Amino acid sequence: MFKIDHIGIAVNSLLDAVPVFEAVLGVNPAGRESVPAEDVEVVFFGHGSGRVELLEPASPDSPIARFLERRGQGLHHVCLRVPDLDETLARLAGSGVHPIPPGVRSGAGHRPVAFLHPRDCGGVLLELVEITD
Repeated sequence: MFKIDHIGIAVNSLLDAVPVFEAVLGVNPAGRESVPAEDVEVVFFGHGSGRVELLEPASPDSPIARFLERRGQGLHHVCLRVPDLDETLARLAGSGVHPIPPGVRSGAGHRPVAFLHPRDCGGVLLELVEITD
């Protein structure tokens, strides 16, 4: 069984986007953090599964900056919780679905994550996060 951990929304500016999402969601952000492996600043709304993550590029060369240049602000990815990331990736490899290089990396909250290419997943960028609790 899987759960949606969060949806990621690419924004040009957290300073501009956070107040809008505070108003829409009716809650304050749960936290902000830098994710060096992705060269991004993130703000989460909510706790547990079903959170909303806003992503702002930390540099002009970050993957989020390139996404914003090509597509503009909007839905970036859907993140699914898995109990064992290595086992899940091995199972998916047997189906021809492979993670985007470099594969497993450290995501928000220093949890192991991997991204699956949209061409393998119906046009959606999927992030898998290992959550064992």
